Amino acid sequence: MMTIVREATSTDLLSIVSIYNEGIEDRIATLETETKDLPYMQEWFDKHKNRYKVLVAEYEGNIIGWSSLNQYNNRCAYAGVADLSVYVARTFRGKGIGNMLLTAIEKCAKENHFHKIVLFTFPFNQLGQSLYQKKGYLEVGVFKNQGILDGKYVDVMAMEKLLK
Repeated sequence: MMTIVREATSTDLLSIVSIYNEGIEDRIATLETETKDLPYMQEWFDKHKNRYKVLVAEYEGNIIGWSSLNQYNNRCAYAGVADLSVYVARTFRGKGIGNMLLTAIEKCAKENHFHKIVLFTFPFNQLGQSLYQKKGYLEVGVFKNQGILDGKYVDVMAMEKLLK
């Protein structure tokens, strides 16, 4: 059976929150430190309407990853810029799922008139950076001591991709 990428529905939220919580627990993808619950993710999902899509990767009936286009800034001057999130279940990391999700979410971004995608990642997240670089994302810079994770300041790298 092959992996498919499709638009998420509210019935996918339990899997989305589970995968997001793995990313929080593993300390590799977000400055969030507290795991999230279903009501939190429902509120988040409800904000992803119209141009701001949420996609899921599904394998054998199970959600194994997700990506989303998020509002970068509410000022109208930034209407063409989307912030990106990509999360893959632990057991499927490094198996091409992130690549599939990125390809699909970039297509959605173009269809919804975004001209640029930005993302923020940890400089030590080599797996994520490798994927982003392969997909044409460029490092913009590093915010030094941007947040606190487990009692220590951590840097956050900004990356971007101009869509054609």
